[in-house]
Amino acid sequence: MDVINLLVGINLFVTLTANLSGAKKGLKSTLSEVIERPKTHLQKSPLNASALVLILEIVGVFQLGTYNIESDNQFFTIRVMGLLVFFIFSWLQVWSYKTLGTNYSQEIIVSKKQSIVKTGPYKFVRHPQYISQLLSDLGAGVALLSYLVVPVTLFVLFPLFLMRAVYEEKLLIKHYGGEFEEYKKRTGFIIPFIG
Repeated sequence: MDVINLLVGINLFVTLTANLSGAKKGLKSTLSEVIERPKTHLQKSPLNASALVLILEIVGVFQLGTYNIESDNQFFTIRVMGLLVFFIFSWLQVWSYKTLGTNYSQEIIVSKKQSIVKTGPYKFVRHPQYISQLLSDLGAGVALLSYLVVPVTLFVLFPLFLMRAVYEEKLLIKHYGGEFEEYKKRTGFIIPFIG
């Protein structure tokens, strides 16, 4: 197995495990704690697309759905750059989930115990978990030379995450009003200092 593919596989396993441990803290909410859970395709579609990309990354580690790595040593530098992007943003995603703590939910909900998180990466960006996952997936796709991961991330996952983030913000404005509006003025949407 190619060393870059091996490093992608190890990092996928470790960060997935770390994300799951962070997510467990937030998944303990009960139905009685939920104030609002909108019915929208954005509840499941982004999660299903993320799962698909994860599966494509795993099979890419085993050189399925990738360009022939042995014959393409000319792309080594690009692959290393993709690997670095993957490492950096996969760990930023872990930090984002851990920072959310009990506010984390896979679903778009507002609960009684929920608050607006303004620490860690949320001090600069309102949706660091989405941008970090997108850049992490793109980095992995480039590192693996996957002709499946990159287009699915760009043309399926990115629009779904964008729509979900916009939807979440409308819900937060509805429930937190001025507090969220003030937070919004000080932070970027998915990129620091940009809307």
